[in-house]
Amino acid sequence: MQEAADSAPQVQRLKANAVGLTGVVFMAVATAAPITAMIGNVPIAVGFGNGAGAPAGYLVATVILGLFALGYSAMSKHITSTGAFYGFISHGLGRIVGMAAGALTTLAYVVFEAALVGIFSFFATNFFTNHMGIEIPWVWYALTMLVVNSILTYFDVNLTAKVLGFFLVTEILILTAMTISVIGSGGGPEGWSWSSLNPLSAFDSLSGVVADPVHAGSTIAVAGSAGIGLFFAFWSWVGFESTAMYGEESRNPKKIIPIATMVAVLGVGIFYVIVSWSALVGTGPSRAIALAQDPDTAGDMFFIPIEEHLGHWSLILVEFLMMTGSYACGMAFHNCAARYIYAIGREDLVPGMSKTIGSSHPKHGSPHIAGFVQTAVATVIVLFFFFSDRNPYTQLYTLMAILGTTAILIVQALAAFSCVSYFHVLKMHPESANWFRTFLAPLIGGVGMLGVGWLLIKNAGFAAGDAASDIVFKLSPWVVGVIGLSGLVFALWTRRFAPAKYEIIGRVVLDDSSERDGDPELA
Repeated sequence: MQEAADSAPQVQRLKANAVGLTGVVFMAVATAAPITAMIGNVPIAVGFGNGAGAPAGYLVATVILGLFALGYSAMSKHITSTGAFYGFISHGLGRIVGMAAGALTTLAYVVFEAALVGIFSFFATNFFTNHMGIEIPWVWYALTMLVVNSILTYFDVNLTAKVLGFFLVTEILILTAMTISVIGSGGGPEGWSWSSLNPLSAFDSLSGVVADPVHAGSTIAVAGSAGIGLFFAFWSWVGFESTAMYGEESRNPKKIIPIATMVAVLGVGIFYVIVSWSALVGTGPSRAIALAQDPDTAGDMFFIPIEEHLGHWSLILVEFLMMTGSYACGMAFHNCAARYIYAIGREDLVPGMSKTIGSSHPKHGSPHIAGFVQTAVATVIVLFFFFSDRNPYTQLYTLMAILGTTAILIVQALAAFSCVSYFHVLKMHPESANWFRTFLAPLIGGVGMLGVGWLLIKNAGFAAGDAASDIVFKLSPWVVGVIGLSGLVFALWTRRFAPAKYEIIGRVVLDDSSERDGDPELA
């Protein structure tokens, strides 16, 4: 392995050949937390977004994200970087934009773990209180998760992949069982609702009246915005792009990472469309819309068909899997954050970083110090929310998820445009350039990401719910702006006063001699 530039520090590497295709897919899909995404997001899309057209919203999201992934996976064939977005954007749009993207992505993954710690603590508190009579403050569940994540990150990444794989398979199995049972029983009380799979239905805003599920003979007026439905559909994929950051640790990354990326996007997308549609059919579209109006009954559009077809025992299992699924998601994001902190740290842009957060474990080849730093930061966030008497679900999870999603959507759009620039403006690897895969597809995907970002800005108050009045929510856009701007300023300062350091920004990749030789910024 050669270094990114002659002046680069002697960087350490993560353990090579530690994980295969299945492990990379498991870790990427775990960040999407399928059971949490379905039971948590679909009812919101149904009750306040595009109504019965919610499955179509997931279909539209699958197409747009699939187009984005085509360009993203094409770049991953040539650039294997632990700091995936950071490395890709640095090569496609330059070091200055790349540094800003690296800062924003690190911010996103750091707060995503804290967010998932919050929702895990909420589910764990309810599960152990209701089924085992254990009543303790939610912060103890949070601290336990943080400690376990830190320990697992210390060891070989393959251990993490196995743990995540176990949890992921169990939640997929229960959702699949529900889907098969609904289809096998001949549909639901209102038929098959084929219109819910029509892509045009994704853009229909909910309106009209439905039967009141509580008071027989009464009706309730319902209204929603298609934008909300589409946003919550896209939100369900956050984290799929993490496939690329495991390239250095995977076997044959030039082949595995592109495949894993497309599987994580298209496989999850098809699964989401089918599962959301079967839950809607199994409950009945009108009934599902009515149930979704109340947070206390929203999840029943999944719970009703699960209990009717699989038995009451399955509801208890689902409660348990929502807890373990959110844990698996948080652990996956912990790994993402640790690798971003490590990727930037090993470039030694600030003297001493390569020997601390940028160092890997001599035996396990893990970013162990970066993992401990991530745990410390996430712990501070969690303790702040606990001691300020904030709710782990409606505030810690919701507010940190919105903050992180805002940052990651900006970076995803930049990554899409960097693909176009890399292959068609900078003319890197012309043998891989293609008018559709590396130009039109990522261009459409990038515009789509900007559109989703606009939906987030427009509907952020709704997504935050009661937490919209929280000072943390009001400060979130400023935090994103300051972090992104800090990355830009740091890169500009480095270019002016430390050109040797500037040269290495985003350039520590595997087998990078061809990238360095053709880099217009180094010519």
